[in-house]
Amino acid sequence: MFSLLAITPHDETVELPWLAQLFAANLQRLHVRKPGWSRVELANYVQAIEPQYRPRLVLHSHYDLAHEYGLGGIHLTEAARRAPGLARLLRGLGGLSVSASLHTLAEVQQHRRRYNYVTLSPIFNSISKEGCPSGFDLAQVQAVLHKLAVRPGYRPQVVALGGLAAGNVARVREAGFAGAAVLGSIWQSPNPAATWRELVAQASAASQSFHTGS
Repeated sequence: MFSLLAITPHDETVELPWLAQLFAANLQRLHVRKPGWSRVELANYVQAIEPQYRPRLVLHSHYDLAHEYGLGGIHLTEAARRAPGLARLLRGLGGLSVSASLHTLAEVQQHRRRYNYVTLSPIFNSISKEGCPSGFDLAQVQAVLHKLAVRPGYRPQVVALGGLAAGNVARVREAGFAGAAVLGSIWQSPNPAATWRELVAQASAASQSFHTGS
């Protein structure tokens, strides 16, 4: 099933007033990416979100807060995957989801850790970062994802990241991605909730088209 997730802006908190509407509109995974924040700042952010929605949060840093506040999971950056305490961290996660950032098709094909899903970026020119152009040919990506889908054993769920918007969600669905992660198209919108609903509608239409073969 094709899924949509959202990633927070890196430093600002413009998203907080909109989160209740987004969760009500079926946002099931919000990646909280605040790389410059202290543990206290991130804890305060989590506390500002209603408890019933906290299981939908995925942290990109200060991973111990995930257990403390009953969050949904953690997302491993490249630096976190190289950290010496990674194995110990993963053993203590219990039922939390674990995802990771990948940036090449070789990484997608060669990694063997059983993540719940991985993000691959940048698929399209970034909306939130200037000077971050697309690094992939979708036809090539589609061929690799097709091979992975029939590979014995672990088959990574790959989520497209980078430049995702309502106008290209159908393309990533057709390419074989398991989902799409959105950032700039939502938070740079004057109405993030309306933009999210449009994304959901486009993703749903793309999924129905895929299954009917139209």
